[in-house]
Amino acid sequence: MVAEITEQTAAVRELGASGIGADDLPDGLVVADETGRVVCFNAAAARITAVPARRALGRPLVDVLPLEDLKGRRWWTLTDPYDGLAIRVGQPERNLLLPDGREVLVSARYVREHPRGPVRRVVVSLRGTEARRRTERSHAELIATVAHELRSPLTSVKGFTRTLLKKWERFTDDQKLMMLETVDNDADRIARLIAELLDIARIDTGRLELRRQPVDVAAAVARHVHALVSAGQSADRFLVRIAHPLPDLWADPDKIDQVLGNLLENAVRHGDGMVTIEVAPATAKDDEKGTAVTVSDEGPGIPEESLSRVFTRFWRGSKRGGTGLGLYIVKGIVSAHGGTITVGRGPGGGAEFRFVLPVGAPAHLA
Repeated sequence: MVAEITEQTAAVRELGASGIGADDLPDGLVVADETGRVVCFNAAAARITAVPARRALGRPLVDVLPLEDLKGRRWWTLTDPYDGLAIRVGQPERNLLLPDGREVLVSARYVREHPRGPVRRVVVSLRGTEARRRTERSHAELIATVAHELRSPLTSVKGFTRTLLKKWERFTDDQKLMMLETVDNDADRIARLIAELLDIARIDTGRLELRRQPVDVAAAVARHVHALVSAGQSADRFLVRIAHPLPDLWADPDKIDQVLGNLLENAVRHGDGMVTIEVAPATAKDDEKGTAVTVSDEGPGIPEESLSRVFTRFWRGSKRGGTGLGLYIVKGIVSAHGGTITVGRGPGGGAEFRFVLPVGAPAHLA
């Protein structure tokens, strides 16, 4: 056993000199020596395979990992790492099956002391497929949502333009104006959806660009409320509270407008009664210094069991339209600014969203 532990320690040292232990790695790590016996079996490997490390160490690799491909063939027989071609350096990642039928992603590297020499180590990496499948499902759902959301406005645009082209002389000016306004509105819907998709791509890849400059949040709130009133909402439905003085805020004004617009539109569309917008310096409970903006309504609110999913993709609080992408983007924008956003129940019983943007200046936040 002492020899096995010494061998395991040497193998881990070979894999990196950064001071990170094998058990700190997120992926499963299995190392076999020149005789094919396991000398390293980290915690992730034990979790993925459901084989305790104590049962794996010292045993033949082919017994510890009796992997099969999707056609039921033994993987080690096919790859033959120790007696196969001397020019091979490993195996690319592929889907394989554990004895219980679970699918894992497996790759291997063959360590030789010199080219074409005998294999001294076989290093196997294991990854569960759950995260990949969640990503695949998310992508499939995104494609389905986009296709559904695009179909309606595109059908409308195509229908009206075709009708106008074929029967232009038959319509009055008022009818033509109505159809062209509809086409214009549907084109705006398509443009908004494309903008959302681009934002999601940038958020997911960490490439959301911020053009920071001084932002007057109180003035931005006033502009959004004025726009909603101009669009037909009653001015009495909005209550704006501004606590002065506000700390200086350096942020991307377009992105902050996007956050405010989404939260206020949601409060108007999905909530009821008074919509209250409060802008004030962050308090001690926010755990940071900055500007806090709270938007609440007096509607039915968000069910307790749904609060943890509000900022995920495709979450919809009601059946009143929307792609379910807006709040995901809102959280991404706030996080990119170094801020935080929370959701809960407001004083009037409806939903309450509160985001805090930290104090900073261009030199500190660039």
